[in-house]
Amino acid sequence: MSQNDLLSSALSKIQNAEKVAKKECVVKSSKVIKKVLEIMNERRYIGGFTVIDDGKGGSIVINLIGKINKCGAVKPRYPIKIEDYEKFEKRYLIAKDFGFLIVSTSKGIMIHEKAKEKRLGGKLIAYCY
Repeated sequence: MSQNDLLSSALSKIQNAEKVAKKECVVKSSKVIKKVLEIMNERRYIGGFTVIDDGKGGSIVINLIGKINKCGAVKPRYPIKIEDYEKFEKRYLIAKDFGFLIVSTSKGIMIHEKAKEKRLGGKLIAYCY
């Protein structure tokens, strides 16, 4: 299991825990996962999270509030230009202004709306609604 995508497995763990109405879920920790969870927390899709440092990479305990319909990592990580956002919104989100795409840009990881405002392209890494 060493050659897998941590973000992808974290998001599918969150998705599965939400499906069975669990109150919390534990995932492995990484900078990217923390940033994605911060965004999900800001947008009120999760009820916060706690990072546990065990000396072996650590893990994150996520408080679930039953708001996530679907979330996942985007594979392959598509490079995205400013004019392409709408195309990917249609592909990954079920309705306009419902949910968000998470983009890794040269100015950090952010939601697609902020990236559009700042006129930044980047790589599409995840979606959530």
